[in-house]
Amino acid sequence: MARNIQSLERAAAMLRLLAGGERRLGLSDIAAALGLAKGTAHGILRTLQAEGFVEQDSASGRYQLGAELLRLGNSYLDVHELRARALVWTDDLARSSGEAVYLGVLHQQGVLIVHHVFRPDDSRQVLEVGAMHPLHSTALGKVLSAYDPVAHSEALEAERKDFTARTVCDSGELEAVFDRTRARGYSADVEETWEGVASVAAPIHDRHRMPVGAVGITGAVERVCRQDDPAALRPELIAAVRDCARAVSRDLGASRF
Repeated sequence: MARNIQSLERAAAMLRLLAGGERRLGLSDIAAALGLAKGTAHGILRTLQAEGFVEQDSASGRYQLGAELLRLGNSYLDVHELRARALVWTDDLARSSGEAVYLGVLHQQGVLIVHHVFRPDDSRQVLEVGAMHPLHSTALGKVLSAYDPVAHSEALEAERKDFTARTVCDSGELEAVFDRTRARGYSADVEETWEGVASVAAPIHDRHRMPVGAVGITGAVERVCRQDDPAALRPELIAAVRDCARAVSRDLGASRF
């Protein structure tokens, strides 16, 4: 049987210690409680602090849990709450747009589809819940990368594949795409991931104003894009997607987004 990694066990014990009892603890308190040398405890705390899992009060020097743990905890809880809150709104979006609706969250350097509403017609469709989509080329991925710092880093650090001639892979060009996404509040994918397919997506925020997911529609270019400009999305579809994202965000407790 493989042995546990001692440093990880100590880090986990440290986080549990900070999660209970006193809100803030000094280095000596932490070391004594866990039976560690001060130098060992300090090294672990510095690493946890660098990753955002622990914060140090500048005045007292004491340590407390960091914001990154809150983000991770919310991510776990919000996937379930997000889907539950989005069910009615995504059904409405599919009916009003006539297109398939996808709900995605950041997962392992990609977008995990956690909810999929079929296009409301009689065409044969495949359920994509559990599928992974790329961050750099899909509308859902670009929205997450624009608003979530972790997704942003992963989109730029991961290997980026050219899916079509329109796929943007250059890091500088991607930064411009993310800037544009934040400026207008939505992102587009016009044949960047699949030939003949276009998408539009908008971000969903929680009560902490954290981006917890994205919602979007996907369909054939001739339906999703304007007739007079096949490279531009239909404005009424953009508005519908943004309205859906706002509605889900409000249900999650967001007041401003």
